[in-house]
Amino acid sequence: MDELSLGKQLQAARQAASLTQQQLCHKANLSFSTLTKIERGAIKSPSIFTIQAIADALNVSLDELIGQSVSGGSHRRLKKTKGGVSFVYFDVNGCLIYFYQRAFDKLAADTGVNAEVVESAFWRYNDDVCRGEMSLDDFNIKLAEHIGVQRVQWQQYYLENVEPIVEMQKLLVWASERYHVGLLTNIMPGFLQTMRRNQQLPNINYSAIIDSSEIDTIKPEAKMYEIAGEKAGCPPEEILLIDDSRANLAAANRVGWHVLWFDDSRLEESVNRASLALEPAED
Repeated sequence: MDELSLGKQLQAARQAASLTQQQLCHKANLSFSTLTKIERGAIKSPSIFTIQAIADALNVSLDELIGQSVSGGSHRRLKKTKGGVSFVYFDVNGCLIYFYQRAFDKLAADTGVNAEVVESAFWRYNDDVCRGEMSLDDFNIKLAEHIGVQRVQWQQYYLENVEPIVEMQKLLVWASERYHVGLLTNIMPGFLQTMRRNQQLPNINYSAIIDSSEIDTIKPEAKMYEIAGEKAGCPPEEILLIDDSRANLAAANRVGWHVLWFDDSRLEESVNRASLALEPAED
């Protein structure tokens, strides 16, 4: 097994256990830098003792860890779309779930602060915490300071106000039975794992999950797409990104990916366009 394949195997096992990279590092007594490099395939022939420590932390045998299929179905023949796509990345916020406006409104109602003030303060620091430059605790402190309240637990407002975009989640599950699928999202630490456990997102076997808070970069920065392309393990022209941000799509297009804009205000039309883009090629 080459280092890139091994990295994918370990990442898939960690995600199946609903652990962040930081949590696995703590359990396996590894440095964050070592684990991220292994998962990216940047370390050739990592120590067997390191891999065993990861297996122990995940409560699986070494054989089970190394022998796992990344996608849970790599032994079956996967299709390509009519456009030649074999790997589909789905954005999360705005494509698979709604949440922002409901969470802003609820926080505003609870604090008596104007919703526009809440939203403005949120966006001021959102990129920093999604990029891993600011902790979630520090974000909560800054948000509370800017809206003039003593305390805010943003993760609570986020998770309690998540609303699935049911049609797109069904399409994601359908696509996972035919293609490799992944999540590519700007998101705060631990939110993806919690939503999967809470079944607010499909808890399927993703071929890759690119969580901005774990890799210190966000869309539309080039590094995000470089890492995602490596994890996909296929040529750029076989990757499709479905996203609600035109800036994110433009960046993906620049590295040779297929792109599809999702507009939740035109839900039926957007789902139909995505469904057509995912139609399998004829055998």
